[in-house]
Amino acid sequence: MRLRADIFISALLRRVFASGDFAAVQKKGAEEAGAIFIRQHFRDGLETLYAPAPQTAFDEGQAGDRLFEIRLLRSEPEAVRAMLERERKFDPDLWIVELEADELGDMIPLAKGG
Repeated sequence: MRLRADIFISALLRRVFASGDFAAVQKKGAEEAGAIFIRQHFRDGLETLYAPAPQTAFDEGQAGDRLFEIRLLRSEPEAVRAMLERERKFDPDLWIVELEADELGDMIPLAKGG
């Protein structure tokens, strides 16, 4: 069974705050099954955008987990905003979480090669 989106995000925010960094929910989506997009802000003004990994990235028996892939790596904020706007038009129930952290470690589960 997949962890609800609101619970996953709540746990992520706590982990980010515990590491001494900042996080905020920019847009709330569907509490149970909303897609989650994560904007990582860097001190130099660039951003990395993490998006839900495609189903092909999941190993057998892993289907209930949440995995992310890097959609934009250290990009200008305007490029990230434009991509999120396209995603929002496609899925208005998505979540957008912003993190101000230089290093995420294992806070976000990444798909292999993602």
